[in-house]
Amino acid sequence: MRVCMSVDDFVSAVIDVDYSPTGREFVAGSYDRSVRIFPHAGGHSRDVYHTKRMQRVFAVKFSGDGSYVFSGSDDMNVRVWKAEASEQLGVTLPREKHKQAYQKALVERYKHLPEVKRIVRHRHVPKAIYKAAKTRRKVQDADKRKLTNRIKHSAPGSVTVKPERKKKIVAEVE
Repeated sequence: MRVCMSVDDFVSAVIDVDYSPTGREFVAGSYDRSVRIFPHAGGHSRDVYHTKRMQRVFAVKFSGDGSYVFSGSDDMNVRVWKAEASEQLGVTLPREKHKQAYQKALVERYKHLPEVKRIVRHRHVPKAIYKAAKTRRKVQDADKRKLTNRIKHSAPGSVTVKPERKKKIVAEVE
C-alpha cells in the first residue's frame, strides 16, 4: 500500500490533518498560520482560512456533519469556520437555494474561460505567506533550471530524474 498525498499550497510544515465525514476532502492546519481545505486527491486548496491574530495552528477537526471546521492555535483560541466559506447560515428559502444552485451551475459551465478561471482560483492569503510562496517558487525554478542544465551538459543517461511525486514519498508500506 502506498501512502502519498501531495498538497501544494503550504509554505511551512503541516501540523494536523483531518478528513471530512464524507471522505471527499480534508482539512490541514499549518505552521504558516493558515487552515486549508483540500479535495481528497490533494493538489491546491479550495479554501484558505486565516486571521491577523491567529498563530501557528496545532489542531484541526471537521464537525460531525462536515459543515464546520474547528482549529486550535498557539494563541490558545479555538476557532470555528464554515466548511463552505460562501454558504449562508440559517434557514434558506427555496428561492435562495435555486439561486445558489444556478450560480454554481454557471460557474461550472464557464469554468474554462480565463476570466472565470482566474476568479475561481483566487485565494487571499496573508502577505507573509504570499512572499514565502513567491520565494519558494523562485527556488523551485532555480532547481529546475539547474537540473535541466545538468542533463543538457552530461552524458546521455548519466543523470537520473526522479519525478516530483516520488520525491515526496517518505516510505512505502507493504
